[in-house]
Amino acid sequence: MIKSELVQKIAEQNPHLYQRDVEHIVNSILDEIIDALARGDRVELRGFGAFSVKNRPARQGRNPRTGSKVEVTEKYVPFFKTGKEMRERLNDED
Repeated sequence: MIKSELVQKIAEQNPHLYQRDVEHIVNSILDEIIDALARGDRVELRGFGAFSVKNRPARQGRNPRTGSKVEVTEKYVPFFKTGKEMRERLNDED
């Protein structure tokens, strides 16, 4: 599901809201999550999961084509860990 499909589905479930308002709400939520991660905060949505940022230190990599050594700089990457409720619903065997 892409963001536009999510907006459309939420708008269908809430006919009292305009689609442009739903799109604005979804964008605001995602922007706030991004801003919190950029500040180094952790974002936890109970039952869904938690977003955090992990540090990948600088290292020496290898170019797969030539085999030559390449310096890879330090970077921060987003990390998502699913919540207990989501894991249980995904693995429900009933």
